[in-house]
Amino acid sequence: MTYQDLGIRPVINAAATLTALGGSVLAPPVAAAMTEAGRHFVDLAELQRKVGDRLAELTGNEAGYVTCGAWAGTVHAVAACLVGTDLDLAMRLPDTSGLARDEVVVFPAQRKGYEEAVRLTGAKLSSEIGPRTAAVLWYAGPRFADGAPGLAEAVATGVPVIVDAAAQIPPIASLWRHTVELGAAAVVVSGGKGLRGPQSSGLVLGRRSVIEGCRVNGSPHHGVGRGMKVGKEELLGLLAAVEWTLAQDETSVLAGYEAVVDRWLAGLAGIPGVERGYPSEAGQPHSRVIVHIGPNRDRVVAGLLAGDPRVAVGMLGEQAIALNPQTVAEDEVEPVLTAVRRVLRR
Repeated sequence: MTYQDLGIRPVINAAATLTALGGSVLAPPVAAAMTEAGRHFVDLAELQRKVGDRLAELTGNEAGYVTCGAWAGTVHAVAACLVGTDLDLAMRLPDTSGLARDEVVVFPAQRKGYEEAVRLTGAKLSSEIGPRTAAVLWYAGPRFADGAPGLAEAVATGVPVIVDAAAQIPPIASLWRHTVELGAAAVVVSGGKGLRGPQSSGLVLGRRSVIEGCRVNGSPHHGVGRGMKVGKEELLGLLAAVEWTLAQDETSVLAGYEAVVDRWLAGLAGIPGVERGYPSEAGQPHSRVIVHIGPNRDRVVAGLLAGDPRVAVGMLGEQAIALNPQTVAEDEVEPVLTAVRRVLRR
């Protein structure tokens, strides 16, 4: 079965590791790992723990837990901060009545819609740390920084801090910098973005107490995380993706992105409104090409997506597009350039 069999034309993704476009393309060893996992039955709880232990070993964290995406990872981590490893309390969520701490702080400047994962657990959202605060949910990346306390300030309060770093790879150090180096209780990362694992995967890394709480609040237990189950295929696939990513020379990878941006800039020379933008879409440490188009921006975006090949680009503000090298294969670099030049000249 292929996309073509369903009448679907694949898209060249020059936008970002967006969920709506499938996240990312699987890293080379991931599909084989998932296929191997699918050939056998296994004790899933044992596999989840073994994979988590391996992820912790690779990243220097105390423990790790695989989830079905970063949003689900937030649900698990928040639930862990609410009820710990108490299975009876976990079974009661989202009923938080009687809990001494039933609030999770999300700073007003960081409320972008993802805090709905907190509400699912039954926790009350708050903007200030107080005696009923169970955790702080803090979002990494430049687009969440303005008007919000820094991570060091949040950690210094003594309240467990959960860092949402879903799209913050690269750099790969996001897997340990927020926790091991800066003291956060846990970090939540998407498995299907920069790590190039299964899109329906994510991971929580950090303190053992939080990770054990994730286990109690997740499948196969009948708590708020019961339906957010992770299959054996995603478990081995994500582990393969992390191992592969850690083996890459990140400096060379980032240099490759810059080289692509240079090629695009050279190919678009002479077109008004073209410039280099830094950092990338979610604050990753590499450039992208910004093209200021004007009021016809949406028509250009639609034209690129309707073309042959179909090309998806990022949208910046109301009148600009962005070309991101992170999700473009080598043999797609020139087709993106050709498509953009063709549409802009209409």
